[in-house]
Amino acid sequence: MIRLWLPLGVIMMWGVMAIVSYVLPLSPNAIDLTQILNGPNKHVWLGFDELGRSIADRLITGASTSFFVALSVVGLGILMGGIVGISSGYFSGWVDQLFVRIVDIMLAFPGLLLAIALAGALGPGIENVILALVIVGWVGYARLARGQVLALKHTDHIVAAQAIGASSWRIMGWHLLPLIMAPLIIEASFGIASAIIAEAGLSFLGLGVQPPQASWGSMIRDGTRYMLVAPHLVIIPGLTLMAVVLAANLLGDWLRDWLDVKESTKRPS
Repeated sequence: MIRLWLPLGVIMMWGVMAIVSYVLPLSPNAIDLTQILNGPNKHVWLGFDELGRSIADRLITGASTSFFVALSVVGLGILMGGIVGISSGYFSGWVDQLFVRIVDIMLAFPGLLLAIALAGALGPGIENVILALVIVGWVGYARLARGQVLALKHTDHIVAAQAIGASSWRIMGWHLLPLIMAPLIIEASFGIASAIIAEAGLSFLGLGVQPPQASWGSMIRDGTRYMLVAPHLVIIPGLTLMAVVLAANLLGDWLRDWLDVKESTKRPS
């Protein structure tokens, strides 16, 4: 069970950090010139940055930034991609052909480079980061939903629903959507890790959240200038970012195995 509880514990800790950042009396932007570049010690576990700001406070505040971006990107991506993918797979015809062409165009560009271009065109800011990542990320959910619907729309219960006169929207919402939720949930778990990395990458490049707002990516960027004298500025947010992304991927692997019907039939009861 460590395969489940360890990554789940890390993700829960990340979520708790994001929530309590709005409740705790944190001062992520408070400057103390007497503490510049001071490392961790028995009184301050995580040390201070180049402006004397608390690394712990900025780390917790950065958790709320990544948490909000990841949930927003994944939620909007599933909503948009699910609607488009299910509609495309069910109606087929010119609707499906149009969808396939749009997907081909989107996939012609590397995802991260397209997100960088969109973020640069829209301007820096957390809202624009979310918009850029949603524009890039909805395609994966739409392709997955379309493929699942194409495999299911000729099954007996769908044909029976059509025969009794059920509307297309009712069939898609009540008969097809529940059947494709499992793969969408698995894809979303991996999408959270991708969104965290993308947000940190855009912030590292200066296209994400802007100073003085904290982000793990911007913390790593600012710390690279002081690697030789204060390596904790990079190591602490870097390890935190790695732990959360790794936990999200491990949790996605566990969900994939748990929701796999073929694998579940092999498990002892």
